Amino acid sequence: MKIIEKIKNRASAVCEHRPPLIAFTGDSVTQGCFELYVKEGGVVETVFIPSESYTEKIKKIFAMFFPSANVSIVNTGISGNRAEFGLMRLESDVLSVNPDLTVVCFGINDSNQKQDGIEKYGNSLREIFKKLKNAGSEVIFMTPNMATDRVDFSIKEEEIQAAALRVATTVNEGWLDKYMEEAKKVCKEENIPVCDCYGLWKTLHKNGVDVTNMLSNKINHPTKEMHWMFAYELVKTMFEK
Repeated sequence: MKIIEKIKNRASAVCEHRPPLIAFTGDSVTQGCFELYVKEGGVVETVFIPSESYTEKIKKIFAMFFPSANVSIVNTGISGNRAEFGLMRLESDVLSVNPDLTVVCFGINDSNQKQDGIEKYGNSLREIFKKLKNAGSEVIFMTPNMATDRVDFSIKEEEIQAAALRVATTVNEGWLDKYMEEAKKVCKEENIPVCDCYGLWKTLHKNGVDVTNMLSNKINHPTKEMHWMFAYELVKTMFEK
């Protein structure tokens, strides 16, 4: 991808090229959300650790590969967001910073809309891709992680149990699979490279890995360690596409 050429050029002549900028738009996983807890009044809140998100791990990888390039990272992920909201804030959050590459990752929250939301999901992704390309940004769509298919025994709070049940029902009905199929279809139509991390999670699951144990909140937020998988797969995609 051109982003690698830009990073290489910056590293070889730092005074002649601006620091390459990679923007990320997505939901809580992109933002860097991990465990859940219940606040006073029964409100479920997230533990935010943005420094452990895959976006920062990508920065560390490029700092190792090209120490002088100083790759810039802009993380615009927002917990609870869906593709339609990403489209609404694309101009203010992403296009305004003129990224060289934008990584888009929506789908987990969208899939909870089931049949009612799948068309809007696909259309929103299509518009996001078109706007980014028209603005001169390269684009990668990254499929998300798998979510839980059960209410884990370790979850004690009723409010978090209810959230886990809602997500597990969506997964067991096959909606997350269907949303990923829709996303890949749109990517094929718009010629957008796909970094298929969801496929990797499915492979782990197929081979006996308890995916729920790979989730820090036992619902839909990957552990800090699993964020490295996203980071490495994205960097690999940048080098190969």
